[in-house]
Amino acid sequence: MDARFNLFDNEIAAKFGKRFANTSLVIQQSPLPKSTQELMSLRASQINGCGFCTDMHTKDAAAAGETPIRLNLVAAWREATVFTEAERAALALAEEGTRLADAHHGVSDETWAQVRKHYDDDQIVALVSLVALINAANRMAVMVHQKGGSYQAGMFAEAVS
Repeated sequence: MDARFNLFDNEIAAKFGKRFANTSLVIQQSPLPKSTQELMSLRASQINGCGFCTDMHTKDAAAAGETPIRLNLVAAWREATVFTEAERAALALAEEGTRLADAHHGVSDETWAQVRKHYDDDQIVALVSLVALINAANRMAVMVHQKGGSYQAGMFAEAVS
C-alpha cells in the first residue's frame, strides 16, 4: 500500500515538520543519553506500528554506534540482559506513556519511582517530552501510511539547521 499523503511534499506539512524537528532539538541537546533517546523512540514506534519511525530510529541508533543485539532486543527488553537499570526504567516509561489507554492510571507509581531513581529533573523532562513527541510523530506517519525502509540515517539533520 502506498502512502495516502506525502507529508514531505506539502508546504504546510514542511513548515510543521521543521518546527516539530526543532522541538526535538531540545530533547536531543538535553543531558538524557542519546542511546536512551533512540531506544525509547524505537520502542514507542514498535508499539504504535509505525514502520517509518521504527526504520528511522533503528538506523539512527545504529549509525550512532548502538549494537545490533540491543536493537534486536528492544521489543523484548524485559526478557533481555543487555539494558541497564536506567534504560529499563526509560523503556518502561516509554511503554506506559505510549499505552495510556491500556491502563487507567497511565504511568505506574513503580515505573515513576524507577525513573526518579535513575534520572535528574532535566532528564525527566526530556524523557516525558520524548514520549509525547515520538507518539505524535508515530500517529502522523501511521495516519498517512508513511512506510518504512527508505530512511537514510541522519537525513533530517538539515531540517533543523
